[in-house]
Amino acid sequence: MDKFLINIIPREYQEEILKNCLEKNSLVILPTGIGKTLIALMLVIERMKKYPLEKVLILAPTRPLAQQHFSYFKDHLPELFAQIDIFTGEIAADNRRKIWERADIVFSTPQCIANDIKNNLYNLENVSLLIEDEAHRCVKNYAYTYVAKAYLSQATNKRILGLTASPGADKKTIKTICENLSIENVEIRTRESEDVKKYLQELEFEKIKVDFPPKFEEIRKLLKSILIKRIDELKNRNLLFGPPTKISLLEAQKRIMAQISSGNKNFNLLLGASTCAQAIKVEHAIELIETQTLYSLNSYIEGLLKQASENKSKAVVKLVSQPEFLIVLEKLKQLIEENVEHPKLEVLKIILKERISKNPKLKAIVFCQYRESINKICKELNSVDNITAKVFVGQAKISATSLGLSQKEQQEIIREFSASEFNVLCATSIGEEGLDIPEVNAVIFYEPVPSAIRTIQRAGRTARLMPGELIMLITKNTRDEGHFWAAQAKEKKMHKAIGDIKDDLQNNKINFNNEEKQKELF
Repeated sequence: MDKFLINIIPREYQEEILKNCLEKNSLVILPTGIGKTLIALMLVIERMKKYPLEKVLILAPTRPLAQQHFSYFKDHLPELFAQIDIFTGEIAADNRRKIWERADIVFSTPQCIANDIKNNLYNLENVSLLIEDEAHRCVKNYAYTYVAKAYLSQATNKRILGLTASPGADKKTIKTICENLSIENVEIRTRESEDVKKYLQELEFEKIKVDFPPKFEEIRKLLKSILIKRIDELKNRNLLFGPPTKISLLEAQKRIMAQISSGNKNFNLLLGASTCAQAIKVEHAIELIETQTLYSLNSYIEGLLKQASENKSKAVVKLVSQPEFLIVLEKLKQLIEENVEHPKLEVLKIILKERISKNPKLKAIVFCQYRESINKICKELNSVDNITAKVFVGQAKISATSLGLSQKEQQEIIREFSASEFNVLCATSIGEEGLDIPEVNAVIFYEPVPSAIRTIQRAGRTARLMPGELIMLITKNTRDEGHFWAAQAKEKKMHKAIGDIKDDLQNNKINFNNEEKQKELF
């Protein structure tokens, strides 16, 4: 163990990965919770020993995550090893310049550094190592990409480390990340890798399928009949091509609005914009009844009725006046009055009640995509003996009833969860990435997500230091089933793409480290 590491002993695979990161710009792909940050810490020590007068820059996509890394380094490095500082946008520019001059290791969000470089507050000439956490975000024109290119252009002693649990499903995306970070080496391990699995606990996986209720099917049929009419109209107007999925509808809307914005006020386009908006809203309503809670569908429908009453959208006014929509309202109102809910909600309560009766110290995370559903899930779970649940959502205000949580409130909830002040965390996607949420006994997907990245990140919250369960609730004959298989297929595709790129780099078939190209950009 390096003499500068305090209270932590690296595992063999971490030391093996480090060897390659010392020699080449590397992308390290490891599941959540099995030690990416320690590899970064060891690399920082080695680079600072080699270049003692230079700096290290560590980027994370959010302030809480940057703060988390800052605290980790503070805990595991000797106090006198280096001057460690953290940047936030709240610190005045002149102060950031002073901090930059005195610091040896700087933690920041990429936006903050990108803005400072653009404003010539300082440059990256004396940075011997750039670390970009959650490197799957290093695509397109995100600030991550800007800082990486500036670093490659300005630094004298360059070394880059990208960290992620999942870089994406397709080869093109992964190649873009590698190109933006000038990657020369890819290191990947999974829970099943021989050198990793001996350190991990058993992960039990269970799919629990629930029936789609006949009364829900009646509502879905009515919504689908509205949707089919809108789809047919868009196709007849030559505005929608291919299968009528949520993605294709959103793409069609984007194309239509772009043409209208450019000055094309063609009658076909104007009517098409209204039809497309209606189709997207109905498609969303179908998703809610299939995969979420009846409460969330009711909240959404009430929102549409309010928009229509205030005449905020002609598309919504037209939609809510449809005969089928009026029948949907009537049937939905009846189910709400009867206190009927999606069967997944009752199954979830039973699962957690059983687990907690067997293990009173159990901790669990329930992941769900939508705020309205999370609020309902949390309320229902708190009605069960021995379950205390709290909502964990992002900062954004979604509606008057969903104001979001400040970063301070998020951190306080994580502290309470760590201290076992409650036992079930009900989280949206904010709980998937990065944040230092303690390990749990069970991770429950209220719905499958059709994303390899998000599935891997959710699953990584359990079975690290203690045995864990991964439970997925799937409603039969709904998009839940399609989303489950889509995520499985994307993960397989991702591993093949990573393997191909790793082989190409080793065999010198591709070269992302083109310094001349970077210098032309700055």
